[in-house]
Parts: sequence; C-alpha cells; structure tokens
Amino acid sequence: MVNLTSLARPIPHRPSAALQQAAGLLDGEATGILIAATTDLSLVVDADGIIRDAAFSGEDLGAEGVESWLGRPWIDTVTIESRPKIDALLRDAAPGAITRWRQVNHPSPRGIDLPVRYSTMRPKVGGPVIVLGRDLRSVAALQRRLTETQQALERDYVRLRAAETRYKLLFQLSGEPVLVVDAGTRRVTEVNPAAARRLGRPQKRVMGQDVVELFDSSSARDLQVLFAGLRVTGQAADLQGRLAGGRGETRISASLFRGETATSVLLRLSPEQGGLEIGNGSANTLGVIAKLPEGFVVTDTARRILTANAAFLDLAQLATEEQVRGEPLERWLGREETEAQALFATLQEHGSVRHFSTALRGSYGSSEDVEVAAVSVTGGDQPCFGFTVRSMPRRPGASAPTGTGLPRSVEQMTELVGRVSMKTLVRETTDLIEKLCIEAALRITRDNRASAAEMLGLSRQGLYAKMRRYGIGDLDSHDIELN
Repeated sequence: MVNLTSLARPIPHRPSAALQQAAGLLDGEATGILIAATTDLSLVVDADGIIRDAAFSGEDLGAEGVESWLGRPWIDTVTIESRPKIDALLRDAAPGAITRWRQVNHPSPRGIDLPVRYSTMRPKVGGPVIVLGRDLRSVAALQRRLTETQQALERDYVRLRAAETRYKLLFQLSGEPVLVVDAGTRRVTEVNPAAARRLGRPQKRVMGQDVVELFDSSSARDLQVLFAGLRVTGQAADLQGRLAGGRGETRISASLFRGETATSVLLRLSPEQGGLEIGNGSANTLGVIAKLPEGFVVTDTARRILTANAAFLDLAQLATEEQVRGEPLERWLGREETEAQALFATLQEHGSVRHFSTALRGSYGSSEDVEVAAVSVTGGDQPCFGFTVRSMPRRPGASAPTGTGLPRSVEQMTELVGRVSMKTLVRETTDLIEKLCIEAALRITRDNRASAAEMLGLSRQGLYAKMRRYGIGDLDSHDIELN
C-alpha cells in the first residue's frame, strides 16, 4: 500500500558524481551567478522568512516592484490565497533536497497579479533558504487568451443555435411550400408543412423521396433539365410543372446553396398565377387586371415583384413577366433612390398612398412620368403590396425635376424634397432663379438685350449663352455671331 504521507515530503534531486564534482569547484559568487542566470527570479530568505536579497532578469520584473520586497517577510508579498503555499515552501526546505514547484501570485502595481512558480532549497541546516522562481506571465496570458477564445466559441455556438431555431421555426410556419433537396441524389431532405399539404402527402412520406417522383411524368424531363442546369451554372429559370396525383399545376423556383459539405437545392412551389393565391371566383378579376391600360404590380413585403400586367411591362420596356418576377420594384420605379424609399416608407406607415408623382425608368433608358397609387395588404397567408402606375400626360408648363424643364413656383420646388437629392434640387433652384431674372430684365427693358445684360451685370455674349440655355426668346444670326 502506498504511504500518502511520504508523497508530501520533498523529493531530493540526486545530481551525478561529475556534476557534484563540478559544483564543488564553484565559489559562492559563481554559484550566485549560476542561480540568477538559470531562473527568472531568485530570492534569499533568512530563518525568519525575511527577504534579504533578490535577483531577477529583465526590466519588466523590476516594474512589478520586486525591489520593494527587500526587508519584508516573503509571505507579505503574496496574495492571501497564496500564503499557505509560502508556509509550505519554507517548511519543506531542507538540505540536500528541493521542494516541489508551487504557483503563487504577487500583487502588482500594474493591477494584474504577477504569477510566479517557486521552488526552495536550504544549503545547510539553519542557513538561509534559496528561492528559485519562474515567471508565468506568458503562460497566464496564453491561458487568458484560451479562456477568451472558449467564451467566444460559446457565444458563437449560442448564436448559431438561435439562428438554427429561427430558421426551423420560419421554415415550419412559412405559408409558401418549400422543399430542400440534395443536389446530387435529388432526395428530399427537408419539407415544410405547407409543401406537405400542397403535395397531399404526410411529411414523413415525402422525406427521402426522389423529388421527380413527386411530380407528374409529363414534368419529369423538365425537372431533370432544371437540376442539370443547376449543377452546371448554379442557376435555372423557373418552370411550370404538374404535381403527381392530380394536385394541379405549380410554378417551380430553384435556388442552389451550399451548407457544410453538401450542396442542396431550395425548391419553392408557387401557385400558377405569379405567386399569388387566386381563387376560382377571382378569375375574372385577374383577367381584368391583366388587361388594364394602366400598370399594375404586386410585390411581397420585401418589395420584390410577384406579378405585373402587360401595361407595366410596356413602361419597363420588357417582353415577359418572368423578366420582372423576383426583382425589386425600385429597379424601375423612382427618379432617385430616395424617391422610392419615400414611397415605401409612406406605404408602410399609412397603409396606402395616392397621387404619388414619380418616374418609371425603362430597361433601355426611357423615362416616363407616372403617378402611383399603392395599398398594403397585411391580412391573409401572404402579405403583399399592390401598385397602380398611371402614365402622366405631358402638359405645357408641367414641372419636371430632370432635363431642361424647371419648377415654376416655390410650392413645386418643395414638392421635390425627398424625391431628388439636395444637390440636384439646389442646382435646379439656381437655374430657376437665373431664368426668372433674365425674363424680368427683358420684360423691364422691353426686350432690349444690351440694356438687360447691363442690368444683370452680364456681357452680351454671357446673356445670349444663358438665353439659349434656358430657351428664352429668339436669337438671330447676329446674336449667334456675337456669342
């Protein structure tokens, strides 16, 4: 049986005969130099536990106040929890043996305790104790960094768990049928309740199925082409498919994404009518909207287009509805980015917008002044925004915030705030003032341009340049030559 008491006694280090012989050749000064060179911190403590001498390497230990320990009890230089270790180090010091190493902490003027690992030995009975110390600040710094890294990993893990929980909750509660399919095997790995209801099968029976088997045989070829395109290019156009079991037609949208080491495909099964649930009784309404002479657009709450009629496609200079579906409405609507933001902010705040004047930009550079009315539909399974876009007839004197037309009044200028940038507004205000001043000067001088130029403090050439810029009056050939 092992005697536990013997384990507590210091374990003597027995040097070899050659080492003992070499140590015998060293005098006291050489021994002190050797101890100071092989330790970070060495102390000489007398029989009363008072520090009589200290040697340390490096100026950084001097900044920790080691020199102030001289003449003080060794036990008073450490923190409270380290005092029992100092008692043990002094008690176990004996001739011919070296005590086991113990870590203690010294209070530091820098605010962070100084960790030191100590061992002691007593050269002769009743003599002073030699204390050998090793600086553990680098080890403590590594431990702190390890602890901080572990805490950061724990925080990231908690965030990932929360994100996963939110994803699963949204996936299960989403009213849109969604399938997650393995890109290589085409096996369904996840299915939400909405998709199970749309397919007319329990979720457990859908899991693990080849996604092609969930559709009618007439759609199998199109689905195979869709997956082949995703593997090659990473994207594929939406297609129209027919569900198995006579569940009707659906629009299939596919998106490729990578998670961990597997590549998956997100399949969305949208209703046939551009992503909106249209009942049988609303077929006539849908036909009327499609043939409206004014533009009609429906977007989701993220302002991405779900459906658009032919009039809107004409204004946007596009041929098919597929070119706008899924795109943000502000890609075409609004002269400035702030103008579209003002429209959407008003719609979200008040639920509806009327007579909002803006412009609709075509895909090939055209710009049409339009008036927008919008409504927010928050009820139902799929909240959405509806917009009607009416082309504005061009009227003489109508204001236009871009081009050569200028606002004609302060009220018209203030109406542009929030629709165009301040830089544009200031530039057009300056142009408006110049035009009004020139017209007033010509009116006062009864179209005497030389007098008008003198009144305005301009040269005749400068006046003619500004008149031509703003389209004021008629310039004859003589005036053009002067300019």
